[in-house]
Amino acid sequence: MPSFKIDTSTAVVFVATAPTPKLVNKQTGEIAVDRESGAKMMTVALLISDEGEGNLYQVAVPETGVPEGLNPGTPVSVVGLKARDWENEFNGQKRHGISFRAVAITAGA
Repeated sequence: MPSFKIDTSTAVVFVATAPTPKLVNKQTGEIAVDRESGAKMMTVALLISDEGEGNLYQVAVPETGVPEGLNPGTPVSVVGLKARDWENEFNGQKRHGISFRAVAITAGA
């Protein structure tokens, strides 16, 4: 499926929750791996506010693109943020949504 670039150049971005490993399977604890680099994937919740509207996004980032010390409230910049729609079937139910992925997150805005 195609992905779409998201421009955050005019946005204010803060860490909402500290990075955690992105799980492929919650039951087994298997951690997602970046197909290109082989790095473990992390999930970071970001509050992105732009043009009077704020939204919370769960963003997947390779571990190599996540600096130490990202705590809630830290102002950050997002490098290479993209959105991609997805759809799957789980236990006979179709689910769909939008996933967000970034190349890196840098401390400071």
